[in-house]
Amino acid sequence: MGRRKKEPRSVHRETIAAAASTLFMKKGIAATSMDDIAKTAGYSKATLYVYFENKEEIVGILVLESMKKLYGYIDSALARQDTTKARYDAICGGLVRYQEEFPFYFKMVLDKINIDFEKQDCLPEEKETYRIGEEINEKIKEFLISGMEKGDLRDDLDIMPVIFNFWGMLSGIIQLAANKEEYIKSAMGLSKMQFLECGFDMLYCSIAKGIGGNRGA
Repeated sequence: MGRRKKEPRSVHRETIAAAASTLFMKKGIAATSMDDIAKTAGYSKATLYVYFENKEEIVGILVLESMKKLYGYIDSALARQDTTKARYDAICGGLVRYQEEFPFYFKMVLDKINIDFEKQDCLPEEKETYRIGEEINEKIKEFLISGMEKGDLRDDLDIMPVIFNFWGMLSGIIQLAANKEEYIKSAMGLSKMQFLECGFDMLYCSIAKGIGGNRGA
């Protein structure tokens, strides 16, 4: 432990968080104890509490880091493409990549997010995760408005409800493909990616002008 004591605090936190992430994916959060995390990380339980107050703080750190990754995927996807359809496809691709890299956290960030930041037990990581989520929503809002201004998307879209439906439908399609990959292959003769592309195209048609129909016309 002599060498470890000389390492920066951030290194210890990263080591512990990595060990916890492995356990969470194997056993689930509820079934993982601080003792388990300490043993896997190679620390004593007492030392663990030097770097993290509790398990919830570790979870918060991991969800926050994965959310930052998701923001990066969405931001770069939108920056690399010019046309509305290409930008949409890039967003979908970024979400698929995120789910494949962080399957455990993909479900968590789409779950209930605490927005009562006046509570004394609110973690700083929760507030930061919410902030980044709002930035992602703003990116999607910009994408939708840009598509409407270009005449590619329906001009009757109610932005905020569309954003939430957008996330719900895309995440549902992606999670379904991940959970039912073998069934999709045997029953439909489709690969996971073919199934996803079909779902993504159906969703795009529902918001595209002249394809899914413009209710405001």
